[in-house]
Amino acid sequence: MTAEEAEAGVDITPKRDGGVLKIVKKGGVGTESPMIGDKVMVHYTGWLLDGTQFDSSRDRKDKFSFDFGKGEVIKAWDIAVGTMTVGELSRITCKPEYAYGSAGSPPKIPPNATLVFEIELFDFKGKDLTEDEDGGIIQRIQKKGEGYSKPNEGALVEIEIEGRHGDRVFDKRELRFEVGEGENYDLPPGLDKALQNMEKSEECVVYLKPSYGFGSTGKEKFQIPPDADLQYAVRLKSFEKAKESWEMNTDEKLEQGFMAKERGTQHFKEGKYKRATLQYKKIVSWLEHESGLSGAEEQKARSLRLAAHLNLAMCHLKLKEYSLALENCNKALELDGSNEKGLFRRGEAQLAVNDFELARADFQKVLQLYPSNKAAKAQLIICQQKIREQHEREKKMYANMFQRLADKETKLEPELACISVILPLL
Repeated sequence: MTAEEAEAGVDITPKRDGGVLKIVKKGGVGTESPMIGDKVMVHYTGWLLDGTQFDSSRDRKDKFSFDFGKGEVIKAWDIAVGTMTVGELSRITCKPEYAYGSAGSPPKIPPNATLVFEIELFDFKGKDLTEDEDGGIIQRIQKKGEGYSKPNEGALVEIEIEGRHGDRVFDKRELRFEVGEGENYDLPPGLDKALQNMEKSEECVVYLKPSYGFGSTGKEKFQIPPDADLQYAVRLKSFEKAKESWEMNTDEKLEQGFMAKERGTQHFKEGKYKRATLQYKKIVSWLEHESGLSGAEEQKARSLRLAAHLNLAMCHLKLKEYSLALENCNKALELDGSNEKGLFRRGEAQLAVNDFELARADFQKVLQLYPSNKAAKAQLIICQQKIREQHEREKKMYANMFQRLADKETKLEPELACISVILPLL
């Protein structure tokens, strides 16, 4: 760097047109800089060329955050912050076309103003894709994709991946599959979720915590130990979106419903209960509010919905998600009030949450309608035993409570006698 460059700053614009000049006043740590979509945290102060200060986060004692590379700030900021590392303090000078242009930002920034900023970068982190925002799936975009459309559940995607555990590359492939079926291709569930947040031609890095990776079992095929953090570099080459419900006619919904049922059953047999629920939920979403059906269509749709709710209940029982199991049993019984599986599985869910009386009622109804159901007989015996045990515990609890009260009264009698001696009745 020449002395002139050090004094004026280095041109950091992609076009090298002198629009944004940067001087590093304090170096940062590490080598990583923010990527597109990262949440960045900074302090800044801004001046006009005549030295007039027009804004400062430091004066407000409140750091400023924004999503990097998303156009939430002036162009100069997205360019400059993208060259910074954590802890860096830099001064940038930006021409009007990289700031507020010919309009300015009245009343503090006049038209066609060249601006000077001091920016200190404190932190940046990728986008959290989890519903609970628990940091389990973090996405950092290296190269922005094309357009705004993204794959949906069931979309056919073509991707390139490179999976890493620590410094070791354990998986490097090109794949073509349906979103939601990644586990069949030895991909972790978190990657399926990440793909639904990518645009065509996008390149990103996805960081997965164990619960969104290969979990507590690991992956022997890739020599991944239990509870391992994973990192995937992903390029979404292309995709074809699956039809949404409103894009399908009744015949298509019924056809897709039968296919989803088969896929769900296959997942269930393989012990992939979460994947199975996704398939059964599709059936419900496609057919739950379908109207104007012929008699034959209505019968098929009703049969599919009933099977979907019954199978969802079974999946949720396996996953110990008892409230969801109850919800789906109730929906199944709305369709068929005397359904054997619906009553039995609701009884199982009630038993699991210690609602023994309700569970007993369900198993009794199963036996009333289906006297040969041996499983219901066995569960009814368990319910009755649990109810007896509960009654015994309550009896003991009340007996102990009354005994404590009696003991307390006995203890108080001599004390009251003493008080009557000291304070005789008037």
